[in-house]
Amino acid sequence: MTATSATSTTPPSSPTPSSTPSATPAPSAAPLTPGGPAALHAPLIEWFDAHARDLPWRRPEAGAWGVMVSEFMLQQTPVNRVLPVYEQWLARWPRPADLAAEPSGEAVRAWGRLGYPRRALRLHGAAQAITERYGGDVPREHAQLLALPGIGEYTAAAVASFAYGQRHAVLDTNVRRVFARAVAGVQYPPNATTAAERKLARSLLPPDEPTAARWAAASMELGALVCTAKNEGCVRCPIASLCAWRLAGKPPHEGPARRGQSYAGTDRQVRGKLLAVLRDAVAPVPRHVLDAVWDEPAQRARALDGLVADGLVEPLENGVYRLPMV
Repeated sequence: MTATSATSTTPPSSPTPSSTPSATPAPSAAPLTPGGPAALHAPLIEWFDAHARDLPWRRPEAGAWGVMVSEFMLQQTPVNRVLPVYEQWLARWPRPADLAAEPSGEAVRAWGRLGYPRRALRLHGAAQAITERYGGDVPREHAQLLALPGIGEYTAAAVASFAYGQRHAVLDTNVRRVFARAVAGVQYPPNATTAAERKLARSLLPPDEPTAARWAAASMELGALVCTAKNEGCVRCPIASLCAWRLAGKPPHEGPARRGQSYAGTDRQVRGKLLAVLRDAVAPVPRHVLDAVWDEPAQRARALDGLVADGLVEPLENGVYRLPMV
């Protein structure tokens, strides 16, 4: 989870060197919280039981497929934008086989304006693999999930934990920030997930599977609702009395500047405009119609070429384009 999502993580960015004086300290592999990790478990899980949002992918009827769909959609996308698309998606494709039977372009069309539309292609590919390899049932084993196309370590762990109640370290942006503050005593985690963070997350897991799965969801919810990137609600935090960062006087961030996500004027914006035309079209679209969406020809051509290379757009003869039909 991202900083704005409920159960998904931001794809890792380029590693930040830790050898320079200005680098963010990596979270320690040994818990720094007084009382060790067990002291954190009960208060955080009790808080989650009382304050967790009622989200459709958390309901029993969502099943493993509903959890998987939510995890793809919530990457770098806030919950309020995901909810309507998620509900429409599950109404149309309630099982992986339903999505697998459609062309990948229909997945791109239904993705709408969630952004990062390659996620739609990856989810379509995962649905095809689930249908072919597992008879349409999302596999339970972490290794089987990880072997599906388009699924990385985070998503495999999240589905295994949230759908099947297994014991895995589920590290999204929200969880990493909570652990950085509560345990390592720094305001923000490194820009890219480190081996030390993974080791720390594993050391914090409760020993039994049901509690570990609840802990994973609770720590993610705390980062989404209370211990946010811009504001930390310590007065509402169930583990504030144990938080290493708060107890240290909340020392300010000393690492590299936090990277914002610009959009206006970027190739990503141009790609979105081009895809919007193709999503709304009922027939292949001539090049001159696509040319009208952006007045800078070099950037427009680069964005269109990128969409074609990513498999999101299919060029046809006579200079027309459509969403992929494979």
